Amino acid sequence: MTKIAVVGNGRVGGSLAAALARAGHEVTVADRTPGTAADAARTAEVVINATPGAGSLDRFAALRAELRGKVLVDVSNATVDGPDGLPADLLHHGSSLGEQLQEALPETHVVKTLNTMLHPVMTAPATLAQAPDAFLSGENQQAKQTVRELLVDLGWREEWITDLGGIRTARATEAAILFVPHVIRSSGFAPFAISVAR
Repeated sequence: MTKIAVVGNGRVGGSLAAALARAGHEVTVADRTPGTAADAARTAEVVINATPGAGSLDRFAALRAELRGKVLVDVSNATVDGPDGLPADLLHHGSSLGEQLQEALPETHVVKTLNTMLHPVMTAPATLAQAPDAFLSGENQQAKQTVRELLVDLGWREEWITDLGGIRTARATEAAILFVPHVIRSSGFAPFAISVAR
């Protein structure tokens, strides 16, 4: 059992929290307010960023003390939305939210994952017609192993999880968000994920 704090109580945070609790973990859900998030992070071993990516950097940089030595799982993408509310561009050109978080939180182990899919797939990958991929980006191997084990608890098979390397690789997976609005306009909101055919 792992003590997990999910920061963000929307669709993403709610579904992750429920699935991890069903898997036997001790889960606390915090909204985006600084005090609530700080209280949750202080007692957790793993903290999940399930907040809108555009505001994540400021929100988590303010929790530097509470996140010291913790694993921060970043499932968000920092984007600029278009007129229809769908992602139109990346916020951190030449970088990524994952990299920005790691730079702001040098004593925290940031691991980027689950950001290349619509949110229902995060907790139900086996419902897709073909095997999806979940990618890991981060500097600390033990932190990535911890996150890998949590992904397995969420229903991800080991062979569906790919370690891409350091946190710099997060800029590649975050760029995949730019596929999303085009796929949605073409096919609707049916769940999908980026998958590497082998």
